[in-house]
Amino acid sequence: MLLEIVDLYVKYGNIEVLHGINLKVREGEIVTILGANGAGKSTTLLSISGLVKPSSGAIYFNKNSVHKMAAHAIVKQGIAQVPEGRRVFGTLTVQENMNLGAFVCADPARAKKTQEWIYELFPVLAERRQQLSGTLSGGEQQMLAIGRALMSQPKILLLDEPSLGLAPLLVKTIFQTLREINASGVTIVLVEQNARAALKLAHRGYVLELGNIVLEDSSEALMANPRVQAAYLGGEATRS
Repeated sequence: MLLEIVDLYVKYGNIEVLHGINLKVREGEIVTILGANGAGKSTTLLSISGLVKPSSGAIYFNKNSVHKMAAHAIVKQGIAQVPEGRRVFGTLTVQENMNLGAFVCADPARAKKTQEWIYELFPVLAERRQQLSGTLSGGEQQMLAIGRALMSQPKILLLDEPSLGLAPLLVKTIFQTLREINASGVTIVLVEQNARAALKLAHRGYVLELGNIVLEDSSEALMANPRVQAAYLGGEATRS
């Protein structure tokens, strides 16, 4: 098992937002976490990344306990996150943002090879590498946020709402690229409001409601589940 969350509880002050969740991700999978706003999806990703510390429970990555590690040490373990809202450094160029993503890579030749691969995935970033990131479109910023995370050469990529605010055609492009990234050997955990697109992309999924995992199944089974259809798919099953 590449990633395992065991009985995880998380609080913000006195408010408990995750109530003992359990989640597993195997190497090579794409796993999606579905849920309404406030369900605890982003908190789950932030906990894995070390940006939010659990009140109890454990997180294991490659069988190593990571829930007490600092966030930068977790990146060095092979976990990278693409945050909600992209959070690119707008006053830095595309290339400078990419360079920041490579802070854990001690091998310049390997970093350069990774960068070339990312620019192949997102040719528009190569064209704009000297452009200030704040002047990019929303879709281009999302590509940059993904590219910057990939510069750390992660084993697992966490994505928080990558389709947020993007036109449908751009969403389709980014999700196709995520499939390519996964095919290259990167495991993906995807938090996404667009449940239809997420389930088409993912192998398996979890449904999180009010800090509890209420469903876990293959993507196909979740698509066919009446509860999922009613809550997240507009009442209709989706066929690929």
